[in-house]
Amino acid sequence: MIRDLPLFWFGGAPMIVVAFACWYLSVRTGRDRLGRIIARSGAVTLLFFRVPELLLFTLDGALGPRCLEAWGPSEMLSWNAGMNLYFLAPPILVLLAGRPARRGFVRRGRFSRTTVAILTLMTTLLVVDQAAPPGKVSSEGELDCAGFGGGTVHDLTKAEKDFLCQVRGYAPFINDGIEGWAEAPDRVVLTQGRDLCRLAEQYGGELNAPAVREAPHVALAGALGSMCPAVARAQELAGRRQQEEEDAYTAKMEKACAVHPAHRPKIKPVRRHRATVWTEFWTVNGWEDGYEGAAPDLVKELVGSERGALSVWAADESGYACVTTESYTRRPPLETKGWKEVVEVAYESPTGSLSLGDGMGATSPKLTTSGPGSYRVRVHLRGRERVYQVPYPPDGAVELLIMVFPGKGKEPTVYR
Repeated sequence: MIRDLPLFWFGGAPMIVVAFACWYLSVRTGRDRLGRIIARSGAVTLLFFRVPELLLFTLDGALGPRCLEAWGPSEMLSWNAGMNLYFLAPPILVLLAGRPARRGFVRRGRFSRTTVAILTLMTTLLVVDQAAPPGKVSSEGELDCAGFGGGTVHDLTKAEKDFLCQVRGYAPFINDGIEGWAEAPDRVVLTQGRDLCRLAEQYGGELNAPAVREAPHVALAGALGSMCPAVARAQELAGRRQQEEEDAYTAKMEKACAVHPAHRPKIKPVRRHRATVWTEFWTVNGWEDGYEGAAPDLVKELVGSERGALSVWAADESGYACVTTESYTRRPPLETKGWKEVVEVAYESPTGSLSLGDGMGATSPKLTTSGPGSYRVRVHLRGRERVYQVPYPPDGAVELLIMVFPGKGKEPTVYR
């Protein structure tokens, strides 16, 4: 778009600077008339992009308050109108400064009188709009956003109340509302939501359609699924497609892990488990009750532990790893053949309930089979170099063998 050109950035400040420079050079070279033409051309160009929006605003204001609702909440309306008036000031001043010198009183032309009338009318409408009652803004309790059944708003459907709860940040698991709409009256929010819903319906409920993304109040799109059936259906379909893609990808990774030969323990473990584990933050973690969120420092960037918490490196930021866990009642023989890295650390179990969890919510069986007490955790790794060598490593590149057994030692041991 033309308005995206650098000359129109910052309210047209670059255009004003260029016009002033051209006017100044023309005056210095004795071409006053040319300088006035250039300055006026720049000013008129800026007015061309600002005046139509203000005229539409004036027309809606003249038609009544409900038409002004299309421009958004009153605070947003005031800000937009104020900024447009602010951006009108420089080009108008340029036009005034570019006039030839005159003596005595001269009656203003039709253009000047019309401009003053429009600006006066717009200012009056803005003041009237701000003086009007703001409308009902229902509270969290009145809307019964928590779903306890104590709401006092009975003239709205459940879908409409859910929409208002999400817009204002009252809905469960939503911390913040949509900026600029928290204090907007219920009527205004619902009107704009319905308009956006009707627009989305034309594109099958798809919020990513260009016309929807460019809508004036697209900020409400994040909450629209609760009130707009077409959007809800499109979101449900998109969710199913995404889940199918994730399931297919997980199946592909599991197939790649299944190709690796199963570990053959030297002594029989109490419990053994193989899994394809996903992480989005470098490590897979295990936390016992009451110790969630701890982040132990890793020994040799492989494994770390604190009381009630265990972390094991599994990916270069995000990815899948082929993980085998084995729990023993006594120390198993050391195995280093075929493994690039082998590190053993102490682990103190306060409850005897340690399990490893991944980024998809899956957890391993309990690893601390002897209950609360002191353990050793020995981690074997191969494939780290394959992950670091290429941006997209082959499937099943990272293999981990994690052995957990009772032990009193406190110091970490690096075997390889």
